[in-house]
Amino acid sequence: MDLIEFFTNDRFAADAGCRLTEIKDGYAKATMTVGRQHLNAGGVCQGGAMFTLADLAFAAAVNSHGQLTFSINSTINIFSSAKEGDVLTAVAEERLNHPKIPFCEVTITNQDGRLIAVFTGQAYRKNCKIANGEE
Repeated sequence: MDLIEFFTNDRFAADAGCRLTEIKDGYAKATMTVGRQHLNAGGVCQGGAMFTLADLAFAAAVNSHGQLTFSINSTINIFSSAKEGDVLTAVAEERLNHPKIPFCEVTITNQDGRLIAVFTGQAYRKNCKIANGEE
């Protein structure tokens, strides 16, 4: 199964406007244009929207090997605000391709290349392939 097609089933991320643009072994890229629906009461992109973008890229990177993998721990550090109209790009790079507990780092930048946030995550790899979900 094509992984980009598989992740179209992530309805939460899709409804939030996040879109995967690239997946390869241990790597994924996703984008989101900050819209009015992403703004918090202060008028900037809500942290949860950024987290969702990063989490989608993270999920794609750790699942890129074809084995069903789920997040068990993740954090985000936000360094700069994003505003309506900004195009955010999340680049996920697996730093440790462990057979059971991989570790990944995701950087989020805006259209000018400015660092917005860094997300890190650990995941658990199940003993089943993505294509059929069988153990």
